[in-house]
Amino acid sequence: MNSRYSYQSAPYGQQQQQQFQPGRQHTMRPAGGPAGFVGAGPNPRPPQGADPQLWNWFITVDEDRSGQITATELQRALVNGNWSAFDLDTTKMLMGIFDVDHSGSISFNEFAGLWKYIADWQNVFRHFDSDNSGTIEGHELANALRQFGYNLSPQLINLIATKYSALPVSTAPGAPPPGISFDRFVRACVAIKTLTEAFQRLDTDRDGWIQINYDTFLSTMLSAP
Repeated sequence: MNSRYSYQSAPYGQQQQQQFQPGRQHTMRPAGGPAGFVGAGPNPRPPQGADPQLWNWFITVDEDRSGQITATELQRALVNGNWSAFDLDTTKMLMGIFDVDHSGSISFNEFAGLWKYIADWQNVFRHFDSDNSGTIEGHELANALRQFGYNLSPQLINLIATKYSALPVSTAPGAPPPGISFDRFVRACVAIKTLTEAFQRLDTDRDGWIQINYDTFLSTMLSAP
């Protein structure tokens, strides 16, 4: 590949895994952090061997006490650091990742994986939100993607930042800061990962160029969150 912009510098997530130790447990706090769950109240006793705090979160999110969490329940429970609701597309993406039995909802065991996934992404978000604004701006996004192994052009960085910014920039008092909120940052990174992996599967000679038909192009693009 002749371009100085490349997807081949490092595997996605390599530096994240080294730096943020995904195996650690984290406490989720919606206030003062990039995201979290709306507060939990008193709940029934957890199943044997379950983490009591995690069970409390699950019961709180499971509003109809069905033993399963739907996308609607999950979206109502998740908030960004500025208390804005999670983006529905991000919520559906999370459901798709952790609904391993394809039931359309997530069980307690699936929820445990989701909880840890969000907690790990919180650490990533805090690290790259260098000005502690609560959003990821263009230069912070470029830094994050570069450390994930994606050396993208400034034009692509700007396109991603524009696409995933939650709201138009406003100077009105109390308006959200410019940039990408936590939920959309996660979705943007997963989208870049998904599309890059799809491209790499098609780029069999690793020269940075592929030739595909229309159906393959649409299938590849629609596979991204």
